[in-house]
Amino acid sequence: MPATPRYIYVESAVADHPRARRMIERLPRARVVPCRRYGEIFNRRAQDFRLQKRHPAWILAEKTAGWVLPAPEEYGLGGDENYYFSHMLNCFYDCGYCFLQGMFRSAHYLCFVNYEDFMTAIDQRLEESSAERLWFFSGYDCDSLAAEEVTGFATAFLPFFAARPRAWLELRTKSVQIEALLASEPYENCVVAFSFTPAEVHADLERGVPGVERRLRAMVRLRERGWQIGLRFDPLIWSRDYRQRYERLCEQVFDQLEGTEVHSVSLGSFRLPKAFYSRMTRMLPGDRLLAGPLTETDGLVGYRPELEAEMLEAVGELLLARVPGSRLHLCQPVESQVSAITSGK
Repeated sequence: MPATPRYIYVESAVADHPRARRMIERLPRARVVPCRRYGEIFNRRAQDFRLQKRHPAWILAEKTAGWVLPAPEEYGLGGDENYYFSHMLNCFYDCGYCFLQGMFRSAHYLCFVNYEDFMTAIDQRLEESSAERLWFFSGYDCDSLAAEEVTGFATAFLPFFAARPRAWLELRTKSVQIEALLASEPYENCVVAFSFTPAEVHADLERGVPGVERRLRAMVRLRERGWQIGLRFDPLIWSRDYRQRYERLCEQVFDQLEGTEVHSVSLGSFRLPKAFYSRMTRMLPGDRLLAGPLTETDGLVGYRPELEAEMLEAVGELLLARVPGSRLHLCQPVESQVSAITSGK
């Protein structure tokens, strides 16, 4: 966990919330500063995301609407219905490719402590749907496990999902903070999904993220305890020797885990909304990743279509040599690519 913050901003609405009090107790050296609404801190203009990232504060707040939202079309595992919910905005880690630095003005850690309202919204989705299985993704705007020591997120939500077998939870993470899961019985309807990039990308772009080997050890410990494991190769990052890099990564991963033991594998390329890309290039002029072989298509900035297709096919073939095709999911809604890769053509 990062160093204790200097400040914790606390909304007046949650000042006496038991969860907020527990979180403050877990950060004892921080100065508590009252605020009326989190937007006064998080959304104010003229903030420097990169400067704040050096010493981010915590903001404890109440989310008053939009607790559970439909997932983007390309964000899912083939379920009947896909949703995401974000108890926290921003991440402990500082990955050079992360869209959050283009989305938010602030780098502070914003945590919504009213978990019960999220749970009520999930129950409402279940009641309104006749689908056999609904997916709920928790790692869209943050890392699902990295802040567990402070937030107690997994500890609170795992029993909730265990009692609702139609609701499937994905905990997406780069963290090795797995103690809460090791202390719990594994649940059939929870997938712990570890994100991986090659070691060279980790060293260059994933500041603060545990190394590949540490994540693999955490993954193996969970699998041995019976937890379902997912693998997320998203985003794919181009380099002149990307094929060799991803070949080495696949060897590392599948030396520790049989392909048939994996619940699911997802694959997606680097893409940013144009507005996010523009903001990031202003913050990071001359950045090698953002100055790479990128182009704009339909409001998204990413690798040129032919290069993107080449990378998806190349890495997809590496994965299909190790996992059943039914377990590989692409994060791009491009039917021709999906059918070509999963059929092995």
